[in-house]
Amino acid sequence: MFVAALDPYYLGLTAIISAGMQIAGFAIAFTLQTDAITDFWSALTTIIMLLITLDFGAAYTARNILATIFGLLWAVRLGGFQLFRMIKMGGDTRFDEMRSNPLKFAQFWVGQFLWTWTITMPINVLNSPAVTRPYDGYGGTLGPSFGTAKDIVGLIFFVLGFLTEAMADITKYRFKSVNKPPKGAIIDVGPWKFSRRPNYFGEILIWLGIYLLCISPASQADISYRGHAALLGTVVSPLFTFALLMFLSGVPLAEKPSQKKYFIMSHEGTSLEPYNKQREEDPWRRYKAFRNRTPLLIPMPAFLYKPLPKFVKTYILFDLPLYNFDEHKDGPAAIDEWEKKQGNDERS
Repeated sequence: MFVAALDPYYLGLTAIISAGMQIAGFAIAFTLQTDAITDFWSALTTIIMLLITLDFGAAYTARNILATIFGLLWAVRLGGFQLFRMIKMGGDTRFDEMRSNPLKFAQFWVGQFLWTWTITMPINVLNSPAVTRPYDGYGGTLGPSFGTAKDIVGLIFFVLGFLTEAMADITKYRFKSVNKPPKGAIIDVGPWKFSRRPNYFGEILIWLGIYLLCISPASQADISYRGHAALLGTVVSPLFTFALLMFLSGVPLAEKPSQKKYFIMSHEGTSLEPYNKQREEDPWRRYKAFRNRTPLLIPMPAFLYKPLPKFVKTYILFDLPLYNFDEHKDGPAAIDEWEKKQGNDERS
């Protein structure tokens, strides 16, 4: 095939597909001044890329089909849930200042191009002719049969990650939109009882599992050196997912601002009602107690997590100082910011 001759790893093909989809998505979203399609569009991009590489590669082995199905399941669930949440709860406030600025809005779509292209690399390279020979009806394929240790571990990781992320999203939606907890209540039910960010843990585990599932052919001698390198090099997928969630758009934008909110509520003199085992009336004391008993990322029951040394919590379980609001270092600036905002609100 012409595409296989020019792009044996399907990296160029998928880059073109992802870039084209994001350009179209940006044009639609900016013209209509909406962010309703953003998450749905990333899922649609993923679905199109995976189906095209599976079809073009024609390598319908158990591993290729399963890896592609896993990617499709992830995309359908995430895109469907985000679209449902958008319809029920309205637009995403992150885009309020971005939609009308074409350069800022375009930056988001460039980031979405990099994200969708990078995370799907293990599946797309696995589906490429450089790694898996097209199925010829006689079992003629490159790579070991499905069932290696990497396959099994990858399958387990994917299932655990998929269930964790799905349960975390559903539980949080019900907590906010169905159960209507009292002001200041912290979500600590379901997966959120064992992790402050179980949805991110599930996402990281999903793409680590898919990567492990895809790399077994790299151990075979009948694949070229470049094929080995390309397949193993798709480790950028789980690494990119981890870096994105832990240092860019995930935890840094969610964790410290949440803690700051509870600190400001304490400064305002807000008194909270009890919720589950949360008996602290002071908002900041309540959040610190929750933070002390609940790991940031890796799920763990409180009786195991609380007595762990601070070094283990910080550098092994990833509860890094940059995620936590320090009332002594960050508090004065937060109070000053709040007081200025109050003054502006009174004048307006």
